[in-house]
Amino acid sequence: MFGAGDPNLFPGPVDNAGLFPGPIDNSGLFGDPQTQSLKEHLIDELDYVLVPTEAWNKLVAWYGCIDGQQPIVRKVVEYGLFVKHYKVEVYLLELKLCESSDPDNVISCHFSKADTVATIEKEMRKLFNIPAEKETRLWNRYMSNTYEQLSKLDSTVQDAGLYQGQVVLIEVKNEDGTWPGQHCLAKGSGFGCNSYNCRDSASLSQPGLCGLSNLGNTCFMNSALQCLSNTPPLTDYFLEDKYEAEINQNNPLGMRGEIAEAYADLIKQMWSGRQSHVAPRMFKTQVGRFAPQFSGYQQQDSQELLAFLLDGLHEDLNRVKKKPYLELKDANGRPDSEVAKEAWENHRLRNDSIIVDIFHGLFKSTLVCPKCSKVSVTFDPFCYLTLPLPLRRDRLMEVTLVYADPQRRPVQYRVVVPMMGAISDLCEALSKLSGVPAENMVVTDVYNHRFHKIFQMDEGLNHIMPKDDIFVYEVCKPSEDGSEYVTLSIYFREKTVRQSSNTSGTVLFGQPLLISVPKHKLTVDHLYNVVLEQISRCVKLPLAEEYSPPCPDRGTCNGSNGVVEGDIEEMEHQDGGEEGKEKPTEVDPCHSEGCMQVESARDLQPCKKQHFTLSLVNSSGTSEINSIVEGKILKLNAFSAVAIDWDSETRRLLYDEQEAQAFEKHGSMLQVQKKKAVVALRDCIELFTTMETLGEHDPWYCPNCKKHQQATKKFDLWSLPRILVVHLKRFSYSRYWRDKLDTVVEFPIRGLNMSEFVCDPRAGSYVYDLIAVSNHYGAMGVGHYTAYAKNKVNDKWYYFDDSSVSVASEDQIVTKAAYVLFYERRNSEEHSAPSAPQEECDGMDTN
Repeated sequence: MFGAGDPNLFPGPVDNAGLFPGPIDNSGLFGDPQTQSLKEHLIDELDYVLVPTEAWNKLVAWYGCIDGQQPIVRKVVEYGLFVKHYKVEVYLLELKLCESSDPDNVISCHFSKADTVATIEKEMRKLFNIPAEKETRLWNRYMSNTYEQLSKLDSTVQDAGLYQGQVVLIEVKNEDGTWPGQHCLAKGSGFGCNSYNCRDSASLSQPGLCGLSNLGNTCFMNSALQCLSNTPPLTDYFLEDKYEAEINQNNPLGMRGEIAEAYADLIKQMWSGRQSHVAPRMFKTQVGRFAPQFSGYQQQDSQELLAFLLDGLHEDLNRVKKKPYLELKDANGRPDSEVAKEAWENHRLRNDSIIVDIFHGLFKSTLVCPKCSKVSVTFDPFCYLTLPLPLRRDRLMEVTLVYADPQRRPVQYRVVVPMMGAISDLCEALSKLSGVPAENMVVTDVYNHRFHKIFQMDEGLNHIMPKDDIFVYEVCKPSEDGSEYVTLSIYFREKTVRQSSNTSGTVLFGQPLLISVPKHKLTVDHLYNVVLEQISRCVKLPLAEEYSPPCPDRGTCNGSNGVVEGDIEEMEHQDGGEEGKEKPTEVDPCHSEGCMQVESARDLQPCKKQHFTLSLVNSSGTSEINSIVEGKILKLNAFSAVAIDWDSETRRLLYDEQEAQAFEKHGSMLQVQKKKAVVALRDCIELFTTMETLGEHDPWYCPNCKKHQQATKKFDLWSLPRILVVHLKRFSYSRYWRDKLDTVVEFPIRGLNMSEFVCDPRAGSYVYDLIAVSNHYGAMGVGHYTAYAKNKVNDKWYYFDDSSVSVASEDQIVTKAAYVLFYERRNSEEHSAPSAPQEECDGMDTN
C-alpha cells in the first residue's frame, strides 16, 4: 500500500527474459563432438548433473536442446552378489571390434557393463554386414595371440570380464561347416580355454613358473596370487586335493565353497607345468561376485585382496560346521599363559581351517586406564601383521607465490613444513624465502581455472594432497589508517556464441586471481581499473586506445546480466596524478607495491573502450548470481567471485597467453633433495609394539570408571604362525590425505629372528626365511604391482610381472617398492597351541 500513488515508485513490468538459459547444450562435456564421447575425468555435480529420464524430458520440453545433439543416456549398474551396490555408469566401456578374416580393421564401440554379449554380437553383425542366417561365435583377445570364446550370449559385459580397450573378434562359420580358427584351437581349462593360440600347449615349463595375464588393471590380484601360490604348505594342500573333504558349503560367512574351488583350479593350472601363463578370468569373476569392490577394472590394493582371499578361503574351508556362542572373559589378574590358552581355544572352537593352521598368530593387547589404573589384558588372533613405517617429521611442498605487484611474474618455491603442521606454518616458511609477510598471504588450491579451496590459517596441511596445485597470493591486510579491505576472487572467462541457437555462454580460462580492494572504493569503475592494473603484465593495450578525450557521459550498467556498458566514470576518490601515468602514484601502507589500495592514474583517465565486462558469479565461476549496479558501492563479502568476461576476438588480440602462464623458479627448486632415510624392519616392529595413548575420538570404556577414557594401549606378539605375512603400511588415508611412503625398508632374506619380540616366556625359536614379496611401484591409486617369489621345487627366486616370469637374484628383492612380505618359519616341525593336540594346531606355538 505504501507509495501506491507515486508514479516515480512504479517499478514497471516484470521482465525475466534475461533469466532464460536457452536450449540445453552439452557440447562442453564431449571430447569428440562427432561421437559424443565424454571428456576424461569429469566430476559429478561440478561438470555435470545426473537427472532421471522424466526430468530430462521436462527440461527439453521447457528449454529445447541443441540441434543434432543426442541425450547422454546412461544405465544404473548393479555390482555384487550378496551385498548389492548400484551406481550410474557415466563412462561406458570401449571395446575394439573386428572380424577374424580381417583383424586389422578395428572399429571402436562403447557398451554398458549391463549390456549382454548378445548385444555385442548384434552390433558386430550390423557393423560387418553379416547376414542373420550365418552362424557366428565371438572371441575376446587377452594376449597378443590368445583368444577366449564368449560362449554365453546372455552374460553381461561385466560378468564376461571384458575390460576397457579389449579386442573382441567375430568369427563366421565356413560354408563347409568348419570354423576358420579350428585348425589351431588349443585345449585347456576355463582360464584359457577354447583358445586360438597357436603355441604348443603341450610344451612343458617348471611347475609354479606360470604368469598371470593382466585382465585390465588386475596386476594387484596377480601379485597377491603369485605370493600365495609360492607359499608351500598352502599350495601343497590344494595340489594334494585335501581341500575337497573340507569345503564348507553351508557356512553363512563363506562363499559356498566357490572361492576355494576357483582358487584350487587356478593353483592346479599354475603348477601343472604345461602353461607359461594363464588368464585368471573365472577366479576374478568369482571374487567380484562376493566382493563388489574387486568386480570392476580399477586399480586396487594387493593387501586388501589378500585379506579378503585369506578370510574367504578360511570360511569356505572352515571345519567347524556350527559355531558355538562363547562369552569373552577378561584376564582379571590371571596369568598370561592361562588367558592366552583360553583365547586360542575359543578361537579354534569357531575357526578351524588350513588358513588358521598356517597363517594365524596371537596378539597380546594391554590397556591401562589413566584415572583408576585398571589394567585390561586380552589376546586376539591375527592373520597378518600390519606394521607402521616411522613417519617423516617434515614434508617438502612445492607452491607458487603470486605477488601483488602486477609486473612481477609468479615464482615457484619448495618449502619444508612440519608433516602435521598448519597453513600458517606454510606461510611462515614461504615468508622466510620470499620476504612477503606471512599475514599478507592467502593459500589456495587451484583446479580447472577456479579456486577449488581457499584455506584458513589454522587448517591442517594434511588437507593438501601431494598433487594439488597450491598457489599462494599476496594480498593487503587492514592498513594503519583503518581502511577495511575485501579480498575478491577474480575468474577469467571467454564469451562464446553457439551458432546453432544464437545463445551465448562462457568458458573459464587462465589463472584466477585474488585482489584486495578498499571497501569504500568498491565500485564497478574502480574494480574494473584495479583488475586491469593487476593483469597489465599480460594485457597489451593498443597505444591508440590508451588515451582519448574526456567522455562527457557516465557509463551505464545493464542490471539484468551484470554487464557494464558504456564508458568508465571518473572515480569518486582521487589522489591526483599526472594524466597518462601508468605506474601507481602512491604506495599503500601495507608496503605491497601492487596491492589494490594503490590509486592508479587509470582512475583519472577519461573515456576508454571496455576490454572486458564484470559479472558477479558463483564460486565455480559457471553462472551469474546477482547483478552489479554501476555507480554504487558494491556490497561484496570476502572471497566473493567476480568474473571478467572477454569476447574471443579481444582475448586473441590483447591477452598474452604465454606471458600469463610464465613463472620463475626460486633457488629452492634447484637444490638437490636429501636421500630418503633407510628404515630397518625391526624399527617398524618396535614402533608397532610401542605404547601409545588413545586419541580423544577413539577412547576405551573403562569398566571400573564406567566411562570412556583415553587409555594407554600396547600391542605385543604372544605367538607367531608358520607363515608370517608382514604388511608394510605404506599408504596413509584420511578424509583429505592420500599418500604413499616410499621409504626403503631393509628386511632380511634369511634369518629374520622374531624371538625377541615374542613376549611368551615359554615360546620356542621364531626364525623366518623370506619366500615372497608383493611390490607396488608408483603413486597411490595408480602404479603397478609385481611379485618376487622363491620356487619351492628348485629354491630359486623369480620375478613375476603379470604374464612374464623371469629369474631374479636376492640382491634385487629389497627395494622401496616392497609392500607385503611372506616369511616361512625355519623349523618345519609341528608346533602345538596351548589349547589343543599338536595335530590340530599346525604352526602355533604358545607354550
